[in-house]
Amino acid sequence: MKTILVTGSSKGIGYAMVKSLAAQGHQTILTGRTAEQVVTAQRELSQEGIKTDIYVLDILNEAQIKSAVEYVDKHYGKLDVLINNAGIFPNAGNSEFANLDVIRETIETNTLAPYRMIQAFLPLLKKSHDARIVNVSSKMASLSSMNGGAPGYRLSKTALNAVTKIFAHDLAPYGISVNSICPGFVKTQMGGPTATREPEEGADTACWLATCEKSPTGKFFHDRKEIAW
Repeated sequence: MKTILVTGSSKGIGYAMVKSLAAQGHQTILTGRTAEQVVTAQRELSQEGIKTDIYVLDILNEAQIKSAVEYVDKHYGKLDVLINNAGIFPNAGNSEFANLDVIRETIETNTLAPYRMIQAFLPLLKKSHDARIVNVSSKMASLSSMNGGAPGYRLSKTALNAVTKIFAHDLAPYGISVNSICPGFVKTQMGGPTATREPEEGADTACWLATCEKSPTGKFFHDRKEIAW
């Protein structure tokens, strides 16, 4: 059984991740920005016979991150898997007229917050004999197929992929694997009703990386297959 924390998991893809991982028997920690969100999610899962721990965590709040680390340390003594799922997709406009304040906010949320989460939970990840970090990115971050539009989101996720590669190298001596995944175009609040995939489909690759027998590191995956950076 692994202890697994998933950010932004009170709904959408993160919720599907927690549901799948908890159903497999892992100790999951479901997080969201408000007590109402996490309690509601926990209650819904409980009605399906699925148990999960919960914690209120805004990834932009350094004090809450510190408290979350202390909570996990006190109750579990280590962390086996950190899934950085929380993120935003604001409309910053076309690159020619993009609002730079929106781009800054997006990078702070989608890139720097996961970076901060890794740094904060690293002492607990080092206590695991098979620690793993999974960053939820996007094919829109792939330089090999980069296109226009959504400049803030593209920049933030491209930078998140760089964070993945950097940490994969630097944490290799500790045996900690670090990978990025693309969940695809998923029917969530972010993806909207016209999206082509269910949350469970978007969650699958992250769940696989969290639990597979031998995890790769420094890779970018979609539907359990490596894709180009």
